[in-house]
Amino acid sequence: MAESAAKAEHIPFPASDVNNPKIPGDFATPPAAIMYMVVVYLFFTFLDTSAKYLVLAGIAPLFAVWMRYALHVVVVLFLLRGWRELWRFRAQSLPLQVLRSGFLFGSTLFNFLALETLQLAEATSIYFFGPMVITALAGPLLGEWAGWRRWLAILAGFVGVLVITRPGVGVFAIGHVYALCAMLSNCFYVIMTRRLAATESPESLILYPALVPVILLAPTLPFTVSLPPDLWHWIILLSLGFYGALGHWFLIRAYRIATASALAPYPYLQMVWMIAAGWLVFGQLPDGWTIGGAAIIVASGLYIVHREHRLRVQNSAAPNAEDEELAKKL
Repeated sequence: MAESAAKAEHIPFPASDVNNPKIPGDFATPPAAIMYMVVVYLFFTFLDTSAKYLVLAGIAPLFAVWMRYALHVVVVLFLLRGWRELWRFRAQSLPLQVLRSGFLFGSTLFNFLALETLQLAEATSIYFFGPMVITALAGPLLGEWAGWRRWLAILAGFVGVLVITRPGVGVFAIGHVYALCAMLSNCFYVIMTRRLAATESPESLILYPALVPVILLAPTLPFTVSLPPDLWHWIILLSLGFYGALGHWFLIRAYRIATASALAPYPYLQMVWMIAAGWLVFGQLPDGWTIGGAAIIVASGLYIVHREHRLRVQNSAAPNAEDEELAKKL
């Protein structure tokens, strides 16, 4: 689930629209924004389903990743008409942009590797633990410390991961390791996005994560190219970039007309799409352990969303800095 969950939740464009009067309050989510989110996670489901289909057909994961990002670059430049105003893509801090892009590349690669052995719903469930890890890491890395209630939700989410992977009982395998690495890579990508959103242009933040993997992986192509066996597999391979780029495009449109907190619960809809895709395409349904663990993770994530919304309300009403710090600890 390389393009979904927390990663999609923290696309950089909302940061540039914080003071935009067109964006309504948290309690008024426009129907258009909800429809955009439904489309977004359908595209991300198509992306992961296609990736699993290709790696099971023998396409090298590194080559699939390169194709996914190469097409992404083309689609983004076309949608944003990059040939007209190239200055919009200029990076203020190229090393940090490259580092951030590397985290997203790692997330995608590890996710493709995980999908070789894990069911779609299983990999997605582990990925949904990402927002809780981000909440934990935001304290030491960004100074956004979580209170004890959110820490309990984080621990509950970790229990959900243990329920799914069940280490020590012969279930935990290399696919789970890849899924956890994908989730952690994405967490650092999101944190880097938060840090860079204040100084980098939105166009650069959406282009570089696709452009950097294309450049870095180019020398490996002679060793990783595995051409699809027929036209059908070519179509699926070429569709990867469109699913990723268009998913982010609709995500941007959703965040331009609704707040992040209002849209935060909708990524969890992808669990429904993933279960349906796993059954329709691969004939796989998650077992009771996966469903139970996913339910724990989703419930923990939704509680954190609810708690952070309440903190924003309390902080906006706090009369002084001391009361604001007290509210954050609740």
